[in-house]
Amino acid sequence: MSETDKVTIGAYIANRLHEIGVCHYFAVPGDYNLILLDELLKNKNLEMIGCCNELNAGYAADGYARANGIAAQVTTFSVGGLSALNAIVGAYAEDLPIIIISGGPNTNSEVENQKLHHTTGRVSYGYQRDIFEYATESAVIIKHLEDAAYQIDEAIRLCVLKNKPVYIEVACNLAGLLISHPHKRKFANNLTSDAEALKQAVKSTVQLLSTAAKPILVAGSKLKPEGAIESFTDLINKSDYAFASMPPAKGLISEAHPNYIGTYWGPVSSPGTAEIVESANIYLFAGARFTDYTTSGFTSLINPEKTIFAGPDFVRLPNVTYNHVMLKDFLEELAKEIQPNNASLVAYNRVKQEFAPEPPVKKDEALTTRRLFAQVQDIVHAHTTVLAETGDSWFNGIKLKLPEGASFEIQMQYGSIGWSVGATLGYSLACKTDHRVIAFIGDGSFQLTAQEVSTMIRYKVNPIIFLLNNGGYTIEVEIHDGPYNNIQNWDYAGIVDVFNAGGGNGWSTRVKTEGELQSAIKKALSHKGGPSLIEVMLDRNDCSKELLEWGSRVASNNARPPKVL
Repeated sequence: MSETDKVTIGAYIANRLHEIGVCHYFAVPGDYNLILLDELLKNKNLEMIGCCNELNAGYAADGYARANGIAAQVTTFSVGGLSALNAIVGAYAEDLPIIIISGGPNTNSEVENQKLHHTTGRVSYGYQRDIFEYATESAVIIKHLEDAAYQIDEAIRLCVLKNKPVYIEVACNLAGLLISHPHKRKFANNLTSDAEALKQAVKSTVQLLSTAAKPILVAGSKLKPEGAIESFTDLINKSDYAFASMPPAKGLISEAHPNYIGTYWGPVSSPGTAEIVESANIYLFAGARFTDYTTSGFTSLINPEKTIFAGPDFVRLPNVTYNHVMLKDFLEELAKEIQPNNASLVAYNRVKQEFAPEPPVKKDEALTTRRLFAQVQDIVHAHTTVLAETGDSWFNGIKLKLPEGASFEIQMQYGSIGWSVGATLGYSLACKTDHRVIAFIGDGSFQLTAQEVSTMIRYKVNPIIFLLNNGGYTIEVEIHDGPYNNIQNWDYAGIVDVFNAGGGNGWSTRVKTEGELQSAIKKALSHKGGPSLIEVMLDRNDCSKELLEWGSRVASNNARPPKVL
């Protein structure tokens, strides 16, 4: 092979990122990754998004992966990579494929016994890879040119296949050196079920469901990473069962579907939903996560003897488990065999509550959370993504009715406060121009990652951010209160002017009344070329009744005394 057939390691990575659908990557420079960044910048199909810090860049990659299907982040060694670690752990927990690429020390430094900056001071430089191994599907260090192409491709293959982050470290003296040209290839994103296990799983499930008077379906968040949204929708249509969604799966299946009965969240479910789900003869949970958060401190009344649990690669019935059965395959085959039964939907229609419309805006009335979300409901349309930060925004956001085409994002498995600011940036960059992110962020969460609003201004993305100012960590207050839940108040609306620095196009305002909010929303909808931030002043104790209930149950679960063995 001639030299003209070769490319640098950095160029190889850039080419692969473009091939798999990455158009933007999130980066913070440092001396270990500068040559790598030079090489990435030469690829005009990619745009570098410079973030304020590595944690925020990781959250941005999280949001980008949610909208785009895959994302990339570039860091420097140790001080950069370890700052990003929390966000990458969250992406692992949430099944998000992110390729995190880190510059690394010179390949000679360890064998020459050199103590290096940005490190622990010990001459042992594999520790960042070792740490990331716990939070990724694959973690590799490229130290030799002859291995580089294989290591890069294998990491990307696992990222795409497993819907998990991977870590690629490139020694700083190798990033600009030549390796094999990246030949065209496809990175497969699906596994094949064991044919016999699939057949038996479907047969056993059909037998159970066909003998049940009121079977029901419940959608879980793993439907998305497993590519099973369409097959679950087909199952609903063929079965005519009522279906609910668990909270992190909100919006995955259209809420405009006539069989949709709401969010199943144990005691804080949508009105009437828990009663129908928990009274069913048999329930099929597809792609569900049963955690303390999704079950309200494990207080949901789900009977294992009535549960069919279709996981990513298994189907668990009350008396038997079938392994290596892929969720998408299982739902597709089940839909072919299922017999329609609308009894659970009929039962729901008997008990469902019809809510009176919210009264008109009272212009001088002090704002409440309820009235905030009532006004927001009117602006959620087919090209909207609602992104809700950990806290009361979860509970109020989940109550919003999503029209056909709208989507909803929360980070419920990991629940890292501050996630939403970076995620809003990343999601907005991945969206088409006619799509808009509406984000709900509490003041306490915002203080962790506020800097990334300046990056939104820099790259001219235009989400609408509702900053809920109630003076503290409300979700923590309802789990366990103390002085540590109080924070220093900021002039949140004023921060946007600081970030604009005379040249940016961010817009902000502070609202205290329903009339002020109405005017602010109208202005935000027409604002282009930068973010809109509406600081909403709320009473300290203004939170949803669902948060009060949920918080007490999670607190009770946390407070269980140690068992005596």
